[in-house]
Amino acid sequence: MKYALIGCGRISPNHIAAARNNDLEIAALCDLNLDAASAVARHFGLKDLALYTDYVSMLAEVQPEVVAIATPSGLHASIALDCLRAGSHVIIEKPIALSLSEADAIISLAEEKFLQVCVCHQNRFNRSVQYIRKALEAGRFGRLLHGTAHVRWNRNAAYYNQAGWRGTWAQDGGCLMNQGIHSADLLRWMLGEEITEVMAYTDRLTHNSIETEDLALALIRFGNGSYGALECTTSVFPENLEETLYLFGSRGTVKAGGLSDNVIEEWSFADSQDESGQVKSVYGENPPNVYGYGHTPLYADLLDAIKGKHPCLVDGLAGRQALELVLAVYLSAATGRPVHLPLKSCRSLDFSGRFSIHD
Repeated sequence: MKYALIGCGRISPNHIAAARNNDLEIAALCDLNLDAASAVARHFGLKDLALYTDYVSMLAEVQPEVVAIATPSGLHASIALDCLRAGSHVIIEKPIALSLSEADAIISLAEEKFLQVCVCHQNRFNRSVQYIRKALEAGRFGRLLHGTAHVRWNRNAAYYNQAGWRGTWAQDGGCLMNQGIHSADLLRWMLGEEITEVMAYTDRLTHNSIETEDLALALIRFGNGSYGALECTTSVFPENLEETLYLFGSRGTVKAGGLSDNVIEEWSFADSQDESGQVKSVYGENPPNVYGYGHTPLYADLLDAIKGKHPCLVDGLAGRQALELVLAVYLSAATGRPVHLPLKSCRSLDFSGRFSIHD
Protein backbone atom coordinates (compact mmCIF):
# COMPACT_ATOMS: atom_id res chain seq x y z
CA MET A 1 0.00 0.00 0.00
CA LYS A 2 1.51 3.32 -1.10
CA TYR A 3 2.21 5.75 1.76
CA ALA A 4 3.26 9.39 2.06
CA LEU A 5 4.08 11.64 5.02
CA ILE A 6 3.29 15.36 5.13
CA GLY A 7 5.36 17.13 7.78
CA CYS A 8 8.92 16.06 8.65
CA GLY A 9 9.37 17.56 12.09
CA ARG A 10 9.79 16.27 15.63
CA ILE A 11 7.33 13.35 15.42
CA SER A 12 8.04 12.25 11.83
CA PRO A 13 10.51 9.45 12.72
CA ASN A 14 7.77 7.66 14.66
CA HIS A 15 5.56 7.73 11.58
CA ILE A 16 8.23 6.48 9.19
CA ALA A 17 9.18 3.70 11.61
CA ALA A 18 5.52 2.70 11.97
CA ALA A 19 5.04 2.70 8.20
CA ARG A 20 8.09 0.48 7.79
CA ASN A 21 7.03 -1.86 10.57
CA ASN A 22 3.70 -2.32 8.78
CA ASP A 23 5.29 -2.96 5.36
CA LEU A 24 3.86 0.17 3.75
CA GLU A 25 5.52 1.38 0.56
CA ILE A 26 7.01 4.75 1.56
CA ALA A 27 6.56 6.68 -1.67
CA ALA A 28 7.01 10.35 -0.76
CA LEU A 29 7.85 12.86 1.94
CA CYS A 30 6.60 16.44 1.98
CA ASP A 31 7.67 19.45 4.03
CA LEU A 32 7.86 23.17 3.36
CA ASN A 33 11.52 22.82 4.34
CA LEU A 34 13.02 20.44 1.79
CA ASP A 35 16.09 19.99 3.97
CA ALA A 36 13.89 18.56 6.72
CA ALA A 37 12.39 16.01 4.32
CA SER A 38 15.86 15.13 3.03
CA ALA A 39 17.13 14.64 6.57
CA VAL A 40 14.34 12.19 7.39
CA ALA A 41 14.97 10.28 4.15
CA ARG A 42 18.70 10.03 4.93
CA HIS A 43 18.06 8.97 8.53
CA PHE A 44 16.00 6.00 7.35
CA GLY A 45 18.11 5.23 4.30
CA LEU A 46 15.24 6.00 1.94
CA LYS A 47 16.96 6.42 -1.42
CA ASP A 48 15.40 7.63 -4.67
CA LEU A 49 12.39 8.87 -2.70
CA ALA A 50 10.12 11.59 -4.07
CA LEU A 51 10.49 14.74 -1.95
CA TYR A 52 8.02 17.62 -2.14
CA THR A 53 7.38 21.04 -0.66
CA ASP A 54 3.85 21.16 -2.13
CA TYR A 55 1.54 18.43 -0.84
CA VAL A 56 -1.10 19.15 -3.52
CA SER A 57 1.40 18.25 -6.23
CA MET A 58 2.46 15.22 -4.23
CA LEU A 59 -1.12 13.95 -3.97
CA ALA A 60 -1.67 14.37 -7.71
CA GLU A 61 1.62 12.82 -8.84
CA VAL A 62 2.18 10.06 -6.27
CA GLN A 63 -1.48 9.18 -5.56
CA PRO A 64 -0.77 7.62 -2.14
CA GLU A 65 -3.36 5.32 -0.64
CA VAL A 66 -2.46 6.33 2.93
CA VAL A 67 -1.22 9.77 4.00
CA ALA A 68 0.01 10.72 7.45
CA ILE A 69 -0.29 14.38 8.46
CA ALA A 70 2.27 15.63 10.99
CA THR A 71 2.20 19.36 10.36
CA PRO A 72 1.45 22.21 12.79
CA SER A 73 -1.96 21.53 14.32
CA GLY A 74 -3.71 24.45 12.64
CA LEU A 75 -3.05 22.89 9.23
CA HIS A 76 -4.37 19.41 10.05
CA ALA A 77 -7.93 19.98 8.89
CA SER A 78 -7.30 21.65 5.53
CA ILE A 79 -4.65 19.11 4.56
CA ALA A 80 -6.80 16.17 5.70
CA LEU A 81 -9.72 17.41 3.61
CA ASP A 82 -7.49 17.74 0.55
CA CYS A 83 -6.13 14.21 1.09
CA LEU A 84 -9.63 12.79 1.43
CA ARG A 85 -10.73 14.59 -1.75
CA ALA A 86 -7.74 13.00 -3.49
CA GLY A 87 -8.92 9.54 -2.35
CA SER A 88 -6.38 8.86 0.41
CA HIS A 89 -7.02 7.37 3.82
CA VAL A 90 -5.54 9.68 6.46
CA ILE A 91 -3.62 9.40 9.70
CA ILE A 92 -3.79 12.75 11.50
CA GLU A 93 -1.46 13.67 14.33
CA LYS A 94 -3.39 14.93 17.33
CA PRO A 95 -5.45 17.01 17.51
CA ILE A 96 -7.72 16.12 14.61
CA ALA A 97 -8.31 19.87 14.12
CA LEU A 98 -8.54 23.08 16.13
CA SER A 99 -12.29 23.55 15.71
CA LEU A 100 -15.29 21.27 16.00
CA SER A 101 -16.60 22.41 12.61
CA GLU A 102 -13.36 21.31 10.96
CA ALA A 103 -13.49 17.95 12.74
CA ASP A 104 -17.08 17.48 11.59
CA ALA A 105 -16.09 18.30 8.02
CA ILE A 106 -13.34 15.66 8.09
CA ILE A 107 -15.67 13.00 9.49
CA SER A 108 -18.41 13.83 6.99
CA LEU A 109 -16.13 13.80 3.94
CA ALA A 110 -14.50 10.52 4.98
CA GLU A 111 -17.92 8.90 5.27
CA GLU A 112 -18.93 10.29 1.89
CA LYS A 113 -15.74 8.97 0.25
CA PHE A 114 -15.77 5.63 2.15
CA LEU A 115 -12.29 6.40 3.49
CA GLN A 116 -10.74 5.82 6.89
CA VAL A 117 -9.62 8.56 9.29
CA CYS A 118 -7.26 7.66 12.13
CA VAL A 119 -6.19 10.20 14.77
CA CYS A 120 -2.85 9.70 16.54
CA HIS A 121 -3.89 9.05 20.10
CA GLN A 122 -1.28 6.32 20.20
CA ASN A 123 -1.29 5.95 23.98
CA ARG A 124 -4.42 3.81 23.60
CA PHE A 125 -2.06 1.17 22.23
CA ASN A 126 0.34 1.20 25.19
CA ARG A 127 0.65 -2.33 26.53
CA SER A 128 -0.41 -1.04 29.95
CA VAL A 129 -3.44 0.87 28.65
CA GLN A 130 -4.62 -2.05 26.54
CA TYR A 131 -4.58 -4.35 29.57
CA ILE A 132 -6.46 -1.79 31.67
CA ARG A 133 -9.08 -1.47 28.93
CA LYS A 134 -9.43 -5.27 28.83
CA ALA A 135 -10.17 -5.29 32.58
CA LEU A 136 -12.68 -2.47 32.11
CA GLU A 137 -14.53 -4.25 29.32
CA ALA A 138 -14.66 -7.41 31.45
CA GLY A 139 -16.43 -5.47 34.21
CA ARG A 140 -13.68 -6.03 36.74
CA PHE A 141 -13.84 -2.47 38.11
CA GLY A 142 -17.44 -2.89 39.22
CA ARG A 143 -19.10 0.50 39.30
CA LEU A 144 -16.78 3.19 37.94
CA LEU A 145 -16.45 5.92 40.55
CA HIS A 146 -13.88 8.37 39.27
CA GLY A 147 -10.62 8.72 37.40
CA THR A 148 -7.84 11.26 37.17
CA ALA A 149 -5.27 12.05 34.48
CA HIS A 150 -2.13 14.12 35.01
CA VAL A 151 0.41 15.46 32.53
CA ARG A 152 3.29 16.94 34.52
CA TRP A 153 5.89 17.93 31.97
CA ASN A 154 8.42 20.62 31.17
CA ARG A 155 8.59 22.63 27.95
CA ASN A 156 11.21 25.38 28.10
CA ALA A 157 11.61 28.54 26.06
CA ALA A 158 13.83 26.77 23.54
CA TYR A 159 10.98 24.38 22.72
CA TYR A 160 8.59 27.21 21.90
CA ASN A 161 11.24 29.24 20.09
CA GLN A 162 12.10 26.28 17.88
CA ALA A 163 8.86 26.69 15.90
CA GLY A 164 6.81 29.88 15.70
CA TRP A 165 3.46 28.06 15.57
CA ARG A 166 3.86 26.59 19.05
CA GLY A 167 1.88 28.20 21.81
CA THR A 168 -0.41 30.10 19.41
CA TRP A 169 -4.19 29.91 19.32
CA ALA A 170 -4.25 29.81 15.51
CA GLN A 171 -1.85 26.92 15.02
CA ASP A 172 -1.42 25.05 18.29
CA GLY A 173 -3.50 25.77 21.38
CA GLY A 174 -1.92 25.46 24.80
CA CYS A 175 -0.49 22.67 26.92
CA LEU A 176 -3.82 20.86 27.11
CA MET A 177 -4.38 20.85 23.35
CA ASN A 178 -0.81 19.87 22.51
CA GLN A 179 0.55 17.81 25.39
CA GLY A 180 -2.56 16.92 27.41
CA ILE A 181 -5.00 15.82 24.73
CA HIS A 182 -3.73 12.23 24.95
CA SER A 183 -4.81 12.13 28.60
CA ALA A 184 -8.12 13.77 27.73
CA ASP A 185 -8.64 10.99 25.20
CA LEU A 186 -7.78 8.22 27.67
CA LEU A 187 -9.95 9.65 30.43
CA ARG A 188 -12.94 9.84 28.09
CA TRP A 189 -12.27 6.40 26.57
CA MET A 190 -12.11 4.78 30.00
CA LEU A 191 -14.80 6.63 31.97
CA GLY A 192 -17.39 7.07 29.24
CA GLU A 193 -17.77 8.83 25.93
CA GLU A 194 -20.76 10.83 27.21
CA ILE A 195 -19.79 13.91 29.23
CA THR A 196 -22.46 16.14 30.70
CA GLU A 197 -20.49 18.95 32.37
CA VAL A 198 -16.99 20.42 32.61
CA MET A 199 -15.69 23.02 35.08
CA ALA A 200 -12.15 24.29 34.62
CA TYR A 201 -9.41 26.81 35.20
CA THR A 202 -6.52 27.60 32.87
CA ASP A 203 -3.61 29.99 33.35
CA ARG A 204 -0.23 30.93 31.95
CA LEU A 205 2.18 30.89 34.86
CA THR A 206 5.73 30.70 33.51
CA HIS A 207 5.76 30.97 29.69
CA ASN A 208 5.17 34.68 29.17
CA SER A 209 6.12 34.69 25.49
CA ILE A 210 3.31 32.36 24.32
CA GLU A 211 -0.37 33.16 23.74
CA THR A 212 -1.83 30.09 25.40
CA GLU A 213 -2.06 28.36 28.77
CA ASP A 214 0.68 26.34 30.45
CA LEU A 215 -1.66 25.04 33.18
CA ALA A 216 -5.10 23.48 32.87
CA LEU A 217 -7.20 22.01 35.69
CA ALA A 218 -10.64 20.53 35.06
CA LEU A 219 -13.41 18.59 36.76
CA ILE A 220 -15.61 16.42 34.55
CA ARG A 221 -19.01 14.85 35.14
CA PHE A 222 -19.68 11.80 32.97
CA GLY A 223 -23.04 10.59 31.79
CA ASN A 224 -22.70 7.27 33.61
CA GLY A 225 -22.41 9.01 37.00
CA SER A 226 -18.65 8.82 37.31
CA TYR A 227 -16.34 11.81 37.70
CA GLY A 228 -12.98 12.80 36.26
CA ALA A 229 -10.19 15.23 37.05
CA LEU A 230 -7.73 16.40 34.40
CA GLU A 231 -4.47 18.24 35.08
CA CYS A 232 -1.93 19.39 32.54
CA THR A 233 1.12 21.61 32.89
CA THR A 234 4.34 22.29 31.00
CA SER A 235 5.93 24.18 33.90
CA VAL A 236 7.29 21.30 35.98
CA PHE A 237 10.85 21.93 37.18
CA PRO A 238 13.32 20.88 35.88
CA GLU A 239 12.14 18.26 33.34
CA ASN A 240 9.26 15.93 32.44
CA LEU A 241 7.99 14.18 35.56
CA GLU A 242 5.09 11.91 34.60
CA GLU A 243 1.92 11.26 32.72
CA THR A 244 -0.44 9.21 34.85
CA LEU A 245 -3.92 7.73 34.70
CA TYR A 246 -5.85 6.57 37.77
CA LEU A 247 -9.11 4.62 37.63
CA PHE A 248 -11.17 3.93 40.75
CA GLY A 249 -14.05 1.49 40.76
CA SER A 250 -16.09 -0.19 43.48
CA ARG A 251 -14.09 -3.38 42.94
CA GLY A 252 -10.83 -2.22 41.40
CA THR A 253 -8.07 0.40 41.52
CA VAL A 254 -5.46 0.98 38.82
CA LYS A 255 -2.67 3.46 38.18
CA ALA A 256 -0.74 3.74 34.93
CA GLY A 257 2.32 5.96 35.18
CA GLY A 258 5.75 6.50 33.73
CA LEU A 259 6.51 9.17 31.15
CA SER A 260 3.26 8.60 29.25
CA ASP A 261 1.06 5.97 30.93
CA ASN A 262 3.50 3.21 29.94
CA VAL A 263 3.94 1.57 33.34
CA ILE A 264 1.35 -0.08 35.58
CA GLU A 265 2.15 1.14 39.09
CA GLU A 266 -0.98 0.00 40.93
CA TRP A 267 -3.17 -3.02 40.16
CA SER A 268 -5.75 -4.20 42.68
CA PHE A 269 -9.03 -6.02 41.99
CA ALA A 270 -11.50 -7.81 44.23
CA ASP A 271 -11.68 -10.78 41.88
CA SER A 272 -7.93 -11.56 42.24
CA GLN A 273 -7.80 -12.92 38.69
CA ASP A 274 -4.18 -11.91 38.27
CA GLU A 275 -1.24 -11.19 40.51
CA SER A 276 -0.25 -7.53 40.82
CA GLY A 277 3.50 -8.06 40.50
CA GLN A 278 3.17 -10.16 37.37
CA VAL A 279 0.85 -7.63 35.74
CA LYS A 280 3.30 -4.82 36.47
CA SER A 281 6.22 -6.74 34.98
CA VAL A 282 4.46 -8.09 31.89
CA TYR A 283 2.33 -5.10 30.88
CA GLY A 284 4.72 -2.26 31.59
CA GLU A 285 7.31 -0.85 29.19
CA ASN A 286 9.96 1.83 29.28
CA PRO A 287 10.03 3.78 26.00
CA PRO A 288 12.88 6.18 25.19
CA ASN A 289 10.61 9.24 25.11
CA VAL A 290 7.04 10.41 25.75
CA TYR A 291 5.89 9.30 22.29
CA GLY A 292 6.15 5.65 23.31
CA TYR A 293 5.72 2.67 21.03
CA GLY A 294 2.10 3.24 20.07
CA HIS A 295 2.45 4.45 16.47
CA THR A 296 3.23 1.00 15.06
CA PRO A 297 0.11 -0.74 16.47
CA LEU A 298 -1.96 2.36 15.64
CA TYR A 299 -0.91 2.03 11.99
CA ALA A 300 -1.67 -1.69 12.09
CA ASP A 301 -5.13 -0.99 13.45
CA LEU A 302 -5.85 1.49 10.66
CA LEU A 303 -4.68 -0.96 7.98
CA ASP A 304 -6.98 -3.63 9.42
CA ALA A 305 -9.84 -1.12 9.29
CA ILE A 306 -9.05 -0.36 5.65
CA LYS A 307 -9.21 -4.09 4.94
CA GLY A 308 -12.59 -4.29 6.67
CA LYS A 309 -11.45 -6.43 9.58
CA HIS A 310 -12.82 -4.11 12.28
CA PRO A 311 -13.61 -0.43 12.88
CA CYS A 312 -10.65 1.88 13.45
CA LEU A 313 -10.06 2.20 17.21
CA VAL A 314 -9.16 5.90 17.09
CA ASP A 315 -11.37 7.15 14.27
CA GLY A 316 -12.47 10.67 13.43
CA LEU A 317 -15.22 10.60 16.05
CA ALA A 318 -12.75 9.62 18.76
CA GLY A 319 -10.50 12.48 17.67
CA ARG A 320 -13.45 14.88 17.80
CA GLN A 321 -14.41 13.74 21.29
CA ALA A 322 -10.91 14.43 22.64
CA LEU A 323 -10.95 17.83 20.91
CA GLU A 324 -14.40 18.61 22.33
CA LEU A 325 -13.21 17.95 25.89
CA VAL A 326 -10.20 20.23 25.46
CA LEU A 327 -12.34 23.01 24.00
CA ALA A 328 -14.89 22.58 26.81
CA VAL A 329 -12.07 23.12 29.32
CA TYR A 330 -11.02 26.26 27.49
CA LEU A 331 -14.59 27.53 27.31
CA SER A 332 -15.28 26.94 31.00
CA ALA A 333 -12.02 28.62 32.01
CA ALA A 334 -12.73 31.62 29.78
CA THR A 335 -16.30 32.13 30.98
CA GLY A 336 -15.84 31.12 34.62
CA ARG A 337 -18.88 28.84 34.38
CA PRO A 338 -19.59 25.13 33.97
CA VAL A 339 -19.93 24.07 30.34
CA HIS A 340 -22.55 21.54 29.34
CA LEU A 341 -21.83 19.04 26.58
CA PRO A 342 -22.27 18.23 23.77
CA LEU A 343 -20.71 21.28 22.15
CA LYS A 344 -21.95 22.10 18.66
CA SER A 345 -19.28 24.64 17.80
CA CYS A 346 -16.08 25.91 19.36
CA ARG A 347 -12.54 26.63 18.17
CA SER A 348 -9.20 27.45 19.70
CA LEU A 349 -9.22 30.91 18.10
CA ASP A 350 -12.27 31.78 20.23
CA PHE A 351 -9.84 32.22 23.14
CA SER A 352 -7.38 34.60 21.50
CA GLY A 353 -6.27 37.38 23.83
CA ARG A 354 -6.88 35.56 27.11
CA PHE A 355 -3.27 36.02 28.15
CA SER A 356 -1.18 39.06 27.21
CA ILE A 357 2.25 38.37 25.70
CA HIS A 358 5.37 39.99 27.13
CA ASP A 359 9.07 39.21 27.33
